[in-house]
Amino acid sequence: MKVAFTTTGDDLAAPLDRRFGRAPKFLIYDTDTESFEIVDNQQNLNAAQGAGIQAAETAVRLGVSCVVTGHCGPKAFRVLTAARIGVFSSDAPSVQEALERMRLGQLRPLLSADMAGHRA
Repeated sequence: MKVAFTTTGDDLAAPLDRRFGRAPKFLIYDTDTESFEIVDNQQNLNAAQGAGIQAAETAVRLGVSCVVTGHCGPKAFRVLTAARIGVFSSDAPSVQEALERMRLGQLRPLLSADMAGHRA
């Protein structure tokens, strides 16, 4: 299973970014192979609008089963759930800690968006 974690860094020790659409990067972790890749999301950092939708479309294209982030806005949430991608909220300080919490079943699934839409 592939999991997308929002982050600002390039490895598991990197901070978990609280934003979904405007996170600088996604760490895509494969639970089957225990490997990961970093996917750039820089194009959405300064987007006037649509950052959440574009980030969600990236997650769909990458074939992830779920995303782990701090918060998720309504448009991104709609795209993700329409694609049957689970959305989990975490306040973990790092991707590694969020991954451990996920493995222990300690992440909170979002049943709806938990943030209003954002602007740059």
